[in-house]
Amino acid sequence: MATEDGHGAQTSGEYIAHHLQNLQVCKVDDAWVWNQCAGNPMAVNVDSMFFSVFLGLLFVLMFRGPAKKASSKKPGKLQAFVEIVIEFVDSSVKDTFHGKSRLIAPLALTIFVWVFLMNLMDLIPVDWLPMAGAAVGIPYLKVVPTTDVNITFGMSIAVFFLVLFYSIRSKGIVGFIGELTLHPIAPSFKGPAIIAAPFIIAFNFILESVALLAKPLSLSLRLFGNMFAGELIFILIALLGVWQLPLHFGWAVFHILIVTLQAFIFMMLTVVYLTLAMEEH
Repeated sequence: MATEDGHGAQTSGEYIAHHLQNLQVCKVDDAWVWNQCAGNPMAVNVDSMFFSVFLGLLFVLMFRGPAKKASSKKPGKLQAFVEIVIEFVDSSVKDTFHGKSRLIAPLALTIFVWVFLMNLMDLIPVDWLPMAGAAVGIPYLKVVPTTDVNITFGMSIAVFFLVLFYSIRSKGIVGFIGELTLHPIAPSFKGPAIIAAPFIIAFNFILESVALLAKPLSLSLRLFGNMFAGELIFILIALLGVWQLPLHFGWAVFHILIVTLQAFIFMMLTVVYLTLAMEEH
């Protein structure tokens, strides 16, 4: 029981459920209500939105300052760090994307750093910020935006629309539709085979549509699943009370690898999907 481990009057199950609950707002009977949104698909997870926007602004400020004050004579530590990150992302993009686009590298940099910062929030002890929020009257507070499937789906859907945009821009509407209907099996429109052509086109369309829709689905669920599992382990470790410190430290050290790797995977898959969108098959 959590009452035996320093978590107040909550049981272990209640403690876990509390930490997995978002601060929500929704409209019920023409009135905005807080935390009464169970089953409401239009509910807004305020904490996820706040921390994702806050970390996005932090990313802009971190990189804007060194960019404006960049010096080749005596670069500061922050400038050196920013240059290392930019060179790492730029080299990763060049190794994968061989087309011409002024958007891909900045997009990859934004995704990598933004997702990394959101993931990094998982290393803050699970009780610190929720307890600070409770002190000022905020009953629920989830501080890791990437453990909210709405955030990860939002980013993956944005990537999906970019894939559609680049596909149509590079191949045209006809080429894009042809790729969905004539690949991987190209039907023959001569002789008796013309009878089977509609069935082959329909079969191709189903295969390619599933492959296309799997891209945003895999992007979002991979990031969400890994980060949600990591957060849940931190919550379970916190149930140990004062004995959590060695385990928390050990899992945090290992989790740094997951935090970085998931940001890198999301970035690289985005670049790969955009590369495939611009290539002719």
